[in-house]
Amino acid sequence: MTHGESEGGTTRPARAWWWLWASLLMVVLLVACTLPAAVVLMMDTGRDGETSTGAAAPTEDPTENPTTVAARQLAERIGELLNRQSAALLAGDRAGFLAIAESDTARTELRRRYDSLQALRVTRWSARPSGLPTGAGTPGEWRMPVSIDYCLVLRGCQPTSIVIDTRWRDGPEPRLLEIEKSKPSPSVLGPHSEQPGSMPWEVSELTSVVGQRTIVATVREHRELLPILLLRAEAAARVADRYAVDGTPPDRYRIFYAGEKEWRTWYGGAQSYWGDGLAIGIGGGHHEVVLGPESLYYGDYFDQLLRHELTHAATLPDGYWEDPAWWLVDGLAEHAAADGEPVARYPVLTQTRRLVRGDWNGKLDDLYPIEGMSDDEVNGRYGIAYLAVRYFADRFGEEKLLAFFKAAVHDRRPAAQIAEEILGAPWSELQAECATQIRAAVR
Repeated sequence: MTHGESEGGTTRPARAWWWLWASLLMVVLLVACTLPAAVVLMMDTGRDGETSTGAAAPTEDPTENPTTVAARQLAERIGELLNRQSAALLAGDRAGFLAIAESDTARTELRRRYDSLQALRVTRWSARPSGLPTGAGTPGEWRMPVSIDYCLVLRGCQPTSIVIDTRWRDGPEPRLLEIEKSKPSPSVLGPHSEQPGSMPWEVSELTSVVGQRTIVATVREHRELLPILLLRAEAAARVADRYAVDGTPPDRYRIFYAGEKEWRTWYGGAQSYWGDGLAIGIGGGHHEVVLGPESLYYGDYFDQLLRHELTHAATLPDGYWEDPAWWLVDGLAEHAAADGEPVARYPVLTQTRRLVRGDWNGKLDDLYPIEGMSDDEVNGRYGIAYLAVRYFADRFGEEKLLAFFKAAVHDRRPAAQIAEEILGAPWSELQAECATQIRAAVR
């Protein structure tokens, strides 16, 4: 059948064809208005029959949703911009790093991140779209998750990976309107969290110093503290290195000294209410240490705090979450913090004595402090954990202690299963003997 003829061979009225073509035109316009500019650009051919990008239009699967095709093309164009931005960051080109931003808000955010990442000696940075863009609620604007892999100080490190949300305006070349701070991953409340949220370099303008074993960073208001912080961090790192479970300590211990504001915002404000420091896993085998406001002025306790938190960084695996092995994790950190000092000089021995003489049942697997406990009870639980690890270190030596730690914490095997295998005695017997020694130590 030819156009303009009916099945019986009579000619259709011209008015009917005008109505049909007008209807088709309306459909085309409606579809075009719902798609990113990528689709419209494909329709705008150049002089040689090429698309406005200068390349022949790709052949698409005719059955694929046009919106999906356009979203994928937009993601590819954003990916090209992110590649250029990554290269600019590593080349020390601030203007190139900021070039993708359209809004003043995005430009200000990127400027702070650029300066802080340079201060932290960024050595690897790879940003790419994660999935496909989705509509942002305003015509021509799209939301796009961006995945970032990065390294600090050393080029050959195992990279940390985070995902951040971004908002873009589509056009011949997309432009960044907004970049958000990373958020905790859904598993942050479980055993496999690797994205704690709001890294210090996303939140604050940082300055830093780098030592042989550590990098120490803080906000500009506290930059005069960096020399003494580095000196004491390097001393603590030499102790923590001895407890690297697999014999390989961190490539660099990353330490962030917080002010009041930073303590409430870094890593999503995840700091415990009773703590003065925190070692938090960020993925890639890295744990970063954040020290609480004014902790430097706590005297000898500051050095103990550093040894404690750096030992966490040296001993904990990715994705560790508090569980019945808490006594072993924090007991080992307290053992390193004590650094060979006699038990009589343990700072919270009084609180430990009070708890042991009170209602402690002699078991180690339910010591983890919980919200609402008094400071005395929290300190007492840390003290019991310290005395327990000290008992195992004195009886079996630190080599076997670390083997027991690896099996319990890294391999997640229960103490009852590994005690006889590694230490040569049933767990029930060892735990009872440990409890006896702890009671004797606090008399």
